[in-house]
Amino acid sequence: MNIAIIGYGKMGKILEALAAEQGHRIGAVVDPLWDQEKSASGAPVYRDIPAMGGSPEGGIDAALEFTGPGTALPNIKALAERRIPAVVGTTGWLNKLAEAEAAVRAAGSALLWASNFSLGVNLFYRIAAFAARLADPFPEYDVAGYEVHHNKKADSPSGTAKTLAELVIKNMGRKTTAVYEMLDRPPRPEELHYASLRLGAVPGVHTLILDSPADSIEITHSARNREGLARGALLAARWLVRAGQDGGKARQGVFTMDDVLAELLAASAPLI
Repeated sequence: MNIAIIGYGKMGKILEALAAEQGHRIGAVVDPLWDQEKSASGAPVYRDIPAMGGSPEGGIDAALEFTGPGTALPNIKALAERRIPAVVGTTGWLNKLAEAEAAVRAAGSALLWASNFSLGVNLFYRIAAFAARLADPFPEYDVAGYEVHHNKKADSPSGTAKTLAELVIKNMGRKTTAVYEMLDRPPRPEELHYASLRLGAVPGVHTLILDSPADSIEITHSARNREGLARGALLAARWLVRAGQDGGKARQGVFTMDDVLAELLAASAPLI
């Protein structure tokens, strides 16, 4: 694939290195804060997507967008206008998802977003959803969770935590509402409390707890670094553009990492 990297921070640099390792080509990098004309791989660096143009360096197959909550939507719209498929790993912007979807569909382009692209996290989602479904008939098991991230993370709770809580609610009839803020009262039986902690350089820990008077079950995903996110994003990009590259019709529309895994796992009735 010929890839554009939107956002040349820590994730952007990991994506660049891993993409090159996998044999992909970096056609362009977009980051207004990078003060050099070339990236580490020699790709041209642009200040914004319009400056990148329609199809730099022979055409971009997909753009990988990891920036910030305030820039995700403008970037998605700019990529859609150029019919560049976008794989978006930025979190904290999903309150504007409907606007992004409308722009992508109007342009006949493609968007694949996820709160977390890590393959391990997406398998964790399925395990947690199944655990919630199993525990639902047993009211002695209360459910809650927490997440820990580094102290530079811009949003709280994490997008992964929100997705996890939504999955529990979807698969557990007696939990109907997620509460993320501090509680100064006992939680109501229908509330799922999911707490956040920001600390040091922790890449990311997400835990779901099913607790009863007799015992406790904990399901945890711990990220060691950001490489899992990068590998998952590249996997998603390949899935998004593969149909067109294989001679079929390129994918159009809005997708999530669940669409990718459902196909890879051949799941006729996915949990999420």
